[in-house]
Amino acid sequence: MIQSIVATVKAKAGREAEFQAAALKLVAAVRANEPGCLMYTLNQGDSPGSFVFMERYADEDALKTHRGTDHFKTLGRAMGEFMDGPPAVLRMREIG
Repeated sequence: MIQSIVATVKAKAGREAEFQAAALKLVAAVRANEPGCLMYTLNQGDSPGSFVFMERYADEDALKTHRGTDHFKTLGRAMGEFMDGPPAVLRMREIG
């Protein structure tokens, strides 16, 4: 069953460009290395410093694989330095 994630992240004031640069490295790594990931995008939110990851995975195993990758762990830590608090994560299962 297809799994989707929408994760909204607020970057620290003045650190938006650094967050975006680290996040785009993660996007590139996911796209290059995770065939079970059907979509992985970084989007600019409406409010200042707001970024939104939109993710779609073939199934639960693909999502688990994503979370276990070295690039997710390493680049996720790197992004954390520029984040203003934890992300707001909405997890969904596609039903139609």
